[in-house]
Amino acid sequence: MNVEEFLDLFIRELEYNKKLRNYYRLIDSGRSFHFRKAYLHQRLSYVDRNVVKTHASIWDIGCGYATTAIYLTLKGHRVKGTTLEYYYEQVQQRLEYWNRVGNLDELNIEYQDLFETSFPKGSFDYIITQDTLHHLEPLDKALQLIEKALAGNGRLIVSEENGRNLFIRAKNFVKRGNKRIIEYYDDRLNKSLLLGNENVRSYELWIEELKKAGLAIDDSCTEYIRLYPPFMIHAGNYQERIRKEQECWKKSPWLKNYFFFGINFVAEPSPAGVRNP
Repeated sequence: MNVEEFLDLFIRELEYNKKLRNYYRLIDSGRSFHFRKAYLHQRLSYVDRNVVKTHASIWDIGCGYATTAIYLTLKGHRVKGTTLEYYYEQVQQRLEYWNRVGNLDELNIEYQDLFETSFPKGSFDYIITQDTLHHLEPLDKALQLIEKALAGNGRLIVSEENGRNLFIRAKNFVKRGNKRIIEYYDDRLNKSLLLGNENVRSYELWIEELKKAGLAIDDSCTEYIRLYPPFMIHAGNYQERIRKEQECWKKSPWLKNYFFFGINFVAEPSPAGVRNP
């Protein structure tokens, strides 16, 4: 199964599972349909390209509705997903649908605090965080935990909002001011947790934070996505717009830094070999 085939099946799922529609805002989005589909396609394709091992062990942190985790399991990988989302109960209904497509025996989704997980050192070939890393607090402890859970040649695959984007910076400031970390009470876990409050960062700041945890970003895998607005993407130019975006950010640092909305990157244990005990 490739990404396009998976998304076709995913769209069919949305047609009957209305509980997913408000979250993904895809089939009811009218003129924004191809814009939103392009975004899902780019995120999933990025993971697909960078998970190169067969039958890999994967941890999807902040897996949400488990879309990426389901796709990777159908590709033959062993996937552990953890989430703290309020809609966790709805995941089981999704699994009933996708189990008719393929075997999901190697998929395990749990409602779990990141800091209560316990895996032997080097447990995972890949760890994935999609729009999740900026929520993890305390960040330094979260990254240390991730670094320990990665195999020696493992890779952390990240999708994030671009913290330099002018619109994102303005929107977040209006929404939360400078209050970048908040505390909330989790009724299911019966305890208080820290949460990064849309605490997005620039690519350069992520390099610094990851370096402190013994992780180094592989620049050759970095890409910026989501430049064109919805009205510029339609059925006739869907794939072409994705290709053009990849040309634009490589040619224009100005567009890359301040107008692209998303960034994908890969990090791995530092080549210096200094790892947390």
